[in-house]
Amino acid sequence: MLPPLTVELPKTLSTLVEERLREAIVNGELAFGQALSEDAVGLSLGVSRTPMREALTRLEQQGLVVIQPKKGSFVFRPTLEDVGQLASFRLMLENGAVERCLEGDAAATLADLRAAFAAMGAARAARDGKAYARADTAFHAAFFTHCGNVHLAHAYRGIAGRVAALRAHLSVPRSDQQDLSFREHGQIIGAFAAADLPALRGLMAAHILRAQAVYAEALRG
Repeated sequence: MLPPLTVELPKTLSTLVEERLREAIVNGELAFGQALSEDAVGLSLGVSRTPMREALTRLEQQGLVVIQPKKGSFVFRPTLEDVGQLASFRLMLENGAVERCLEGDAAATLADLRAAFAAMGAARAARDGKAYARADTAFHAAFFTHCGNVHLAHAYRGIAGRVAALRAHLSVPRSDQQDLSFREHGQIIGAFAAADLPALRGLMAAHILRAQAVYAEALRG
Protein backbone atom coordinates (compact mmCIF):
# COMPACT_ATOMS: atom_id res chain seq x y z
CA MET A 1 0.00 0.00 0.00
CA LEU A 2 0.99 3.66 0.35
CA PRO A 3 3.78 4.74 2.75
CA PRO A 4 2.82 6.49 6.02
CA LEU A 5 2.34 10.24 6.03
CA THR A 6 4.72 12.74 7.55
CA VAL A 7 2.52 15.25 9.35
CA GLU A 8 3.42 18.89 8.76
CA LEU A 9 1.47 21.56 10.61
CA PRO A 10 -0.57 23.68 10.14
CA LYS A 11 -2.34 21.39 7.66
CA THR A 12 -5.00 19.17 9.17
CA LEU A 13 -4.55 15.42 9.05
CA SER A 14 -7.52 15.04 6.72
CA THR A 15 -5.96 17.58 4.34
CA LEU A 16 -2.70 15.66 4.32
CA VAL A 17 -4.58 12.43 3.60
CA GLU A 18 -6.53 14.16 0.82
CA GLU A 19 -3.35 15.49 -0.79
CA ARG A 20 -1.59 12.11 -0.58
CA LEU A 21 -4.50 10.21 -2.06
CA ARG A 22 -5.00 12.84 -4.75
CA GLU A 23 -1.34 12.56 -5.69
CA ALA A 24 -1.59 8.77 -5.82
CA ILE A 25 -4.64 8.91 -8.10
CA VAL A 26 -3.30 11.65 -10.34
CA ASN A 27 0.15 10.02 -10.69
CA GLY A 28 -1.26 6.59 -11.46
CA GLU A 29 -0.23 4.88 -8.20
CA LEU A 30 -3.86 3.89 -7.61
CA ALA A 31 -5.72 2.26 -10.49
CA PHE A 32 -9.02 3.43 -11.94
CA GLY A 33 -11.82 1.72 -10.04
CA GLN A 34 -9.54 0.57 -7.21
CA ALA A 35 -11.26 0.12 -3.86
CA LEU A 36 -10.21 2.53 -1.11
CA SER A 37 -11.04 0.79 2.15
CA GLU A 38 -11.11 3.32 4.98
CA ASP A 39 -9.49 0.77 7.28
CA ALA A 40 -6.85 -0.63 4.91
CA VAL A 41 -5.78 2.66 3.33
CA GLY A 42 -6.02 4.47 6.65
CA LEU A 43 -3.77 1.85 8.23
CA SER A 44 -1.21 2.14 5.44
CA LEU A 45 -1.16 5.92 5.90
CA GLY A 46 -1.16 5.69 9.65
CA VAL A 47 -4.44 7.53 10.19
CA SER A 48 -7.86 6.73 11.67
CA ARG A 49 -11.22 6.48 9.92
CA THR A 50 -12.31 10.07 10.58
CA PRO A 51 -9.61 11.89 8.56
CA MET A 52 -9.86 9.19 5.90
CA ARG A 53 -13.61 9.72 5.57
CA GLU A 54 -13.20 13.52 5.39
CA ALA A 55 -10.49 13.20 2.75
CA LEU A 56 -12.53 10.79 0.64
CA THR A 57 -15.54 13.11 0.76
CA ARG A 58 -13.48 16.02 -0.56
CA LEU A 59 -11.95 13.84 -3.27
CA GLU A 60 -15.46 12.80 -4.29
CA GLN A 61 -16.28 16.50 -4.75
CA GLN A 62 -13.29 16.75 -7.10
CA GLY A 63 -14.54 13.82 -9.16
CA LEU A 64 -11.56 11.63 -8.25
CA VAL A 65 -13.37 9.24 -5.92
CA VAL A 66 -16.79 7.57 -6.08
CA ILE A 67 -18.47 6.76 -2.76
CA GLN A 68 -21.13 4.06 -3.00
CA PRO A 69 -23.33 3.58 0.08
CA LYS A 70 -22.90 0.13 1.68
CA LYS A 71 -20.23 -0.74 -0.92
CA GLY A 72 -17.32 1.55 -0.19
CA SER A 73 -15.13 4.16 -1.86
CA PHE A 74 -13.38 3.72 -5.20
CA VAL A 75 -11.03 5.62 -7.47
CA PHE A 76 -13.15 7.04 -10.29
CA ARG A 77 -13.41 4.95 -13.44
CA PRO A 78 -13.73 7.11 -16.59
CA THR A 79 -16.06 6.20 -19.44
CA LEU A 80 -15.89 7.16 -23.09
CA GLU A 81 -18.63 9.72 -22.45
CA ASP A 82 -16.67 11.20 -19.54
CA VAL A 83 -13.56 11.55 -21.69
CA GLY A 84 -15.49 13.29 -24.48
CA GLN A 85 -17.29 15.72 -22.20
CA LEU A 86 -14.12 16.50 -20.28
CA ALA A 87 -12.20 17.27 -23.48
CA SER A 88 -14.97 19.56 -24.73
CA PHE A 89 -15.18 21.48 -21.45
CA ARG A 90 -11.41 21.66 -21.11
CA LEU A 91 -11.08 23.12 -24.60
CA MET A 92 -13.60 25.85 -23.83
CA LEU A 93 -11.82 26.73 -20.59
CA GLU A 94 -8.31 26.71 -22.03
CA ASN A 95 -9.22 28.79 -25.06
CA GLY A 96 -10.76 31.38 -22.73
CA ALA A 97 -7.72 31.36 -20.45
CA VAL A 98 -5.24 31.63 -23.34
CA GLU A 99 -7.03 34.66 -24.75
CA ARG A 100 -7.03 36.41 -21.37
CA CYS A 101 -3.35 35.62 -20.83
CA LEU A 102 -2.48 37.26 -24.14
CA GLU A 103 -4.48 40.33 -23.14
CA GLY A 104 -3.00 40.41 -19.63
CA ASP A 105 0.29 39.08 -18.25
CA ALA A 106 1.62 37.44 -21.39
CA ALA A 107 5.27 37.67 -20.31
CA ALA A 108 4.73 35.79 -17.05
CA THR A 109 2.60 33.19 -18.81
CA LEU A 110 5.28 32.63 -21.44
CA ALA A 111 7.96 32.28 -18.77
CA ASP A 112 5.94 29.57 -17.00
CA LEU A 113 5.18 27.79 -20.28
CA ARG A 114 8.87 27.71 -21.17
CA ALA A 115 9.83 26.48 -17.69
CA ALA A 116 7.28 23.65 -17.89
CA PHE A 117 8.42 22.82 -21.42
CA ALA A 118 12.04 22.61 -20.23
CA ALA A 119 10.93 20.25 -17.45
CA MET A 120 9.11 18.16 -20.04
CA GLY A 121 12.29 17.98 -22.10
CA ALA A 122 14.36 16.87 -19.12
CA ALA A 123 11.79 14.22 -18.18
CA ARG A 124 11.68 13.01 -21.76
CA ALA A 125 15.47 12.69 -21.88
CA ALA A 126 15.38 10.75 -18.60
CA ARG A 127 12.51 8.59 -19.89
CA ASP A 128 10.53 9.48 -16.79
CA GLY A 129 6.91 9.31 -17.90
CA LYS A 130 5.44 10.42 -14.60
CA ALA A 131 7.71 13.47 -14.40
CA TYR A 132 6.74 14.30 -17.97
CA ALA A 133 3.04 14.08 -17.06
CA ARG A 134 3.56 16.40 -14.07
CA ALA A 135 5.35 18.96 -16.25
CA ASP A 136 2.58 18.65 -18.85
CA THR A 137 0.04 19.43 -16.13
CA ALA A 138 2.09 22.46 -15.03
CA PHE A 139 2.21 23.70 -18.63
CA HIS A 140 -1.57 23.89 -18.96
CA ALA A 141 -2.03 25.20 -15.42
CA ALA A 142 0.07 28.25 -16.39
CA PHE A 143 -2.79 29.61 -18.48
CA PHE A 144 -5.10 29.59 -15.46
CA THR A 145 -2.49 30.98 -13.10
CA HIS A 146 -2.17 34.09 -15.26
CA CYS A 147 -5.61 34.45 -16.86
CA GLY A 148 -6.73 37.04 -14.31
CA ASN A 149 -10.16 35.46 -13.83
CA VAL A 150 -10.70 33.61 -10.55
CA HIS A 151 -13.90 31.96 -11.76
CA LEU A 152 -12.22 30.57 -14.86
CA ALA A 153 -9.34 29.30 -12.74
CA HIS A 154 -11.77 27.75 -10.25
CA ALA A 155 -13.65 25.97 -13.03
CA TYR A 156 -10.38 24.47 -14.28
CA ARG A 157 -9.37 23.31 -10.81
CA GLY A 158 -12.62 21.36 -10.74
CA ILE A 159 -11.45 19.15 -13.62
CA ALA A 160 -7.66 19.43 -13.34
CA GLY A 161 -7.32 16.29 -11.21
CA ARG A 162 -9.25 14.12 -13.64
CA VAL A 163 -7.37 15.56 -16.62
CA ALA A 164 -4.03 14.82 -14.92
CA ALA A 165 -5.17 11.32 -13.92
CA LEU A 166 -6.22 10.47 -17.47
CA ARG A 167 -2.86 11.72 -18.71
CA ALA A 168 -0.86 9.65 -16.21
CA HIS A 169 -2.94 6.47 -16.51
CA LEU A 170 -3.64 6.38 -20.24
CA SER A 171 -1.03 8.48 -22.02
CA VAL A 172 2.20 7.94 -20.05
CA PRO A 173 2.48 4.27 -21.13
CA ARG A 174 2.44 5.40 -24.78
CA SER A 175 5.95 6.68 -25.62
CA ASP A 176 4.85 7.52 -29.17
CA GLN A 177 2.27 9.91 -27.78
CA GLN A 178 4.91 11.68 -25.70
CA ASP A 179 6.81 12.56 -28.88
CA LEU A 180 3.68 14.07 -30.40
CA SER A 181 2.81 15.85 -27.16
CA PHE A 182 6.26 17.41 -26.86
CA ARG A 183 6.14 18.75 -30.40
CA GLU A 184 2.65 20.16 -29.90
CA HIS A 185 3.63 21.97 -26.71
CA GLY A 186 6.54 23.56 -28.53
CA GLN A 187 4.19 24.76 -31.26
CA ILE A 188 1.81 26.21 -28.66
CA ILE A 189 4.67 28.18 -27.12
CA GLY A 190 5.66 29.51 -30.54
CA ALA A 191 2.13 30.67 -31.32
CA PHE A 192 1.73 32.23 -27.87
CA ALA A 193 5.03 34.11 -28.20
CA ALA A 194 3.80 35.44 -31.54
CA ALA A 195 0.42 36.38 -29.98
CA ASP A 196 -1.25 34.43 -32.81
CA LEU A 197 -4.65 33.68 -31.28
CA PRO A 198 -6.17 31.88 -34.33
CA ALA A 199 -3.15 29.58 -34.50
CA LEU A 200 -3.33 28.98 -30.76
CA ARG A 201 -6.97 27.99 -30.97
CA GLY A 202 -6.22 25.52 -33.73
CA LEU A 203 -3.22 24.06 -31.90
CA MET A 204 -5.11 23.74 -28.61
CA ALA A 205 -8.01 22.00 -30.34
CA ALA A 206 -5.71 19.55 -32.13
CA HIS A 207 -3.76 18.87 -28.93
CA ILE A 208 -6.75 18.28 -26.65
CA LEU A 209 -8.74 16.29 -29.20
CA ARG A 210 -5.74 14.07 -29.96
CA ALA A 211 -5.43 13.35 -26.24
CA GLN A 212 -9.14 12.54 -26.13
CA ALA A 213 -8.70 10.03 -28.95
CA VAL A 214 -5.76 8.38 -27.16
CA TYR A 215 -7.72 8.07 -23.93
CA ALA A 216 -10.73 6.65 -25.74
CA GLU A 217 -8.58 4.09 -27.53
CA ALA A 218 -7.00 3.04 -24.23
CA LEU A 219 -10.39 2.66 -22.55
CA ARG A 220 -11.66 0.52 -25.40
CA GLY A 221 -8.67 -1.75 -24.76
